[in-house]
Amino acid sequence: MTIRMLTAGESHGRAIMSILEGIPAGLVINAEDIDAELARRQKGYGRGARMKIETDFVRLLSGVRYARALGSPIVMYVHNRDWNNCKAMMSPVSVDLDGTILEKPRPGHADLAGLMKYGVKDFRDILERASARETVGRVAAGAVCKALLSVFGISVQSFVIQIGSVHANIKSIPADKLFSKAEASPVRCPDKSASEKMIAIIKKASAKGDTLGGKFIVRVSGAMPGLGSHAQWDLKLDARLAQSLMSIQAIKSVEIGEGAQFASLSGSVSHDEIFYNSKKGFYRNTNRAGGIEGGISNGSPIEITCAMKAIPSLAKPLRSVNIISKKSQKAEAVRSDVCAVGAAAVVAEAAAAFEIARALKEKFGGDSVEDMKKSVQTYKTRLKAL
Repeated sequence: MTIRMLTAGESHGRAIMSILEGIPAGLVINAEDIDAELARRQKGYGRGARMKIETDFVRLLSGVRYARALGSPIVMYVHNRDWNNCKAMMSPVSVDLDGTILEKPRPGHADLAGLMKYGVKDFRDILERASARETVGRVAAGAVCKALLSVFGISVQSFVIQIGSVHANIKSIPADKLFSKAEASPVRCPDKSASEKMIAIIKKASAKGDTLGGKFIVRVSGAMPGLGSHAQWDLKLDARLAQSLMSIQAIKSVEIGEGAQFASLSGSVSHDEIFYNSKKGFYRNTNRAGGIEGGISNGSPIEITCAMKAIPSLAKPLRSVNIISKKSQKAEAVRSDVCAVGAAAVVAEAAAAFEIARALKEKFGGDSVEDMKKSVQTYKTRLKAL
């Protein structure tokens, strides 16, 4: 059985839920570890007022007993505290209908496209699910996937390299310090000087009623070669990672390794030369491919760069059209963040962890963690004999 995930819930509804299927029996799952990931998602300079309302805690409703996975579907529930303020607005009961609707769609959001697709009259029906609040469910599921990956020495980490016009200089920072320095930064950037500049431009954007986007890197360390497949288009690991990360709200590009830079590089400098010795086996001195060749992991760290656009909910809204009167008006002013690049990076860790865990389970199978361990060990023994 492969690993599958569904999320459910609206931004201001009662809760966000996640259903995770295919996690092998015996995996240790602590609610506290999931809560720690949810807390990381909520942090960051530039986050909005919603983060002052919500403190996310998970409830494990099924699939876990005495902190161990049963092998059955895991259901996780995170209550929305803002539900207390929105019961009338989001009531599932028809008698509570008050006739208030949102009429001025926001440029850059799903408001108008969703209204046209579903034929609704109030685009709150769209924005509630399109909201980045949905990622709570993905982070909860990703925390479980991270727990599975850690059993096999695989970690998934991230750090911010750009916000607005400010770029970080990470070349001088040791690779083993990038994540710890990012975690200590209010904007999750390991470059202290750049972090200070990022905070300054976020302040300026906030004062103008504007928002900012940026870039971050997700790095998967410890993944063995052989995850994913060249044999079919939808089995390629890089394609699956790209789809998963591209589905995160406001992410507009996903690059593996050198990504777009490959377009300007000749073949002689695009690829990672192969070496061998008896201790390391096959290895590379560079990692331009970002750890994936032909849709298959090659044993090098998997490196993914994502670009996030500025959030479309502005304190000083852009021009729009009233869907009832068809007259030109300013878009709805909906409460949101000024900058959430650091939080998006945490979500991206979860999205990447899910795909890596899924590829791991597909390759090694096993209804229990112990079964998976045996399969992985057999595989690694075979690789050493090459």
